[in-house]
Parts: sequence; C-alpha cells; structure tokens
Amino acid sequence: MTDVVLDVRDLRTHFFTRQGIGKAVDGVSFRLRRGRTLGLVGESGCGKSMTALSILQLHPQPASRIVGGQVLFEGEDLLQKSPSEMTRYRGKRLGLVLQDPTTALDPLFTIGDQVAEPLRLHKGMRGKPLREKIIELLRLLRISAAEQRLDSYPHQLSGGMRQRVVGAMAISCDPAVLIADEPTTALDVTVQAAYLALLREIQRRTDLAILFITHDFGVVARMCDDVAVMYAGKIVEQGPTSKIFERPAHPYTEALLRSVPDVRRGTERLVAIPGSPPSIFRLGRGCAFAERCPFVMDRCRRDDPVQLNVGVDRVAACWRHA
Repeated sequence: MTDVVLDVRDLRTHFFTRQGIGKAVDGVSFRLRRGRTLGLVGESGCGKSMTALSILQLHPQPASRIVGGQVLFEGEDLLQKSPSEMTRYRGKRLGLVLQDPTTALDPLFTIGDQVAEPLRLHKGMRGKPLREKIIELLRLLRISAAEQRLDSYPHQLSGGMRQRVVGAMAISCDPAVLIADEPTTALDVTVQAAYLALLREIQRRTDLAILFITHDFGVVARMCDDVAVMYAGKIVEQGPTSKIFERPAHPYTEALLRSVPDVRRGTERLVAIPGSPPSIFRLGRGCAFAERCPFVMDRCRRDDPVQLNVGVDRVAACWRHA
C-alpha cells in the first residue's frame, strides 16, 4: 500500500434532474500506484470523465452531487475538502489534461501567460525565473522555438502543439497524479504516438502516476500497466492490461476487444455489440449489460453482480465466475 498514491473507494456521483436521479458514477473503486498508468476504458457516456471530474470536485454543479465514497490522496480524503482547500491540490499535486485543448486554453491569453498561471499560484514564481521555467517546460514537451511560442495565442498553434501546452500546464508543478482525459482523441496517429511516448518518458523521469481515460484499446495497449473497464457507471472488470487482453473475464470487455479493427482480419466485417447502453436514469436491478450479453442468465437480470476474484490482482463483476 505504500506505493498507492490515489485510492478511490465506492465513489458515487448522481445527477438530479426532472427525469429523475441519474447514476453517472455508481460505486467506482480503484487504486492508482506511483509510477504506473491505469487505463479507464469504456463507451462514451459510461462515466469515465465524470469519475475524473468527481475526483477533482469539478463535476457540474448543482446538477450533480457526490453522494458517497472516498477519494484518498496521500492519506487525505479529497471529498472532505472545501472548495478553497481543493484549489491547493488542483494544478499542484493533481494535474489534469482535458480532451479538447481548444476549449481548455483561453483564446484571449498567450501561451506564456497560461503556462505561468499554476506556477504563480502554487509556487509564487515571478520575473526571470518564471520565464525560464516556462521555456523549460515547453522544451520538455518538445515544443519547437519555445522562446517565440511564449507570445503566441492558442489559435496560432496546431492541435498537437496545443495539446502539448496543456500537458506543460498539467505537469508544471510536479504533480503526484496526472489525470489525462482522452488527450489523444483530436490528434492524428503520428502525433498521437509521439505524445504518448513523451508522457511515458516524463513518467519515467518523475515517477508520475497517471489515470488515462480513453475508449481506444490500442492506446491502452501502448500506454497502460493496468486497466479498469467501465459500463453504465460501474467498473465491470479490472486487472493488469496484458492479462485482460489475453483473456477477458467480463462479456463486455470481450465484446469491446472483438470490436477493435485488426489488419490481420482482412476484409471481415467488424464485430458490433448489439443494442445500446442503458440510460443512467433507468438502471434497474441486475446487471446493466444483461440485455446485450450472449451469456445472460436469470440471475443476471435479478441480482446486482458483485466484484469477484478471477485471478491474481484481477476482478470482474459477472455471475459466470460465482
């Protein structure tokens, strides 16, 4: 447990609307270890981003509320912190890289001003030392002509460059945890590979723990040591990436892996998962994947599945393993 830097326990975030109560995050638990990368995987709308925002208390309010659980960071429960206390964690000990750098960066401020903000706020840096630190960060993220980029605006940079600027802001104060919410979605394949290699290099240098949110199993294979698969607000399977790729234990994980394009299949049709994910406002009893599962049993529709051990450091919420 000494290397566990972030311990999320039974996290629950619900939306309260006219439609009713939507269970966006419904009992999520995982541990993030120093120097390792945990991939949080699943279809759009399964609760991945809401989990990340809840950890940082950035979930949309007042529409949603955290109604239960713990988020233990270095022994402190972040859910017990006030908004002012959380500002001392966000950007300093907990870094965040958002999916779209275009919306993450303010178009009215220069790159230098925006990278400088966390350094001014958390480290009190000013003047020449601040400028030198910004240039150092931009060079670390492989941004060419770093001195000239300080006075550039976001619209003057390419998408890959903007994403690297967001990364520079996220690691500027040497955080213990970096939460990366689909940071490569807007990047082409070549830039994506370079960005992932850069993150791994920074992780090796700093022993950074990374929570990597994605829907791309190809990225998971290259980037993540462990993986947690989410469906309808719950984690349905969790374990080492190599073991899950080799032998998935949950039907949803198996279906996701089969739907990934593979050049070795030639002209075969892609395998699709039948049906659609359930609405978070209409989750009943039993397994949320039951209506789409080829192995469904009566018990699956009747009883909520529990996390069952399916190997060393592996769990799956599926009654087939009971």
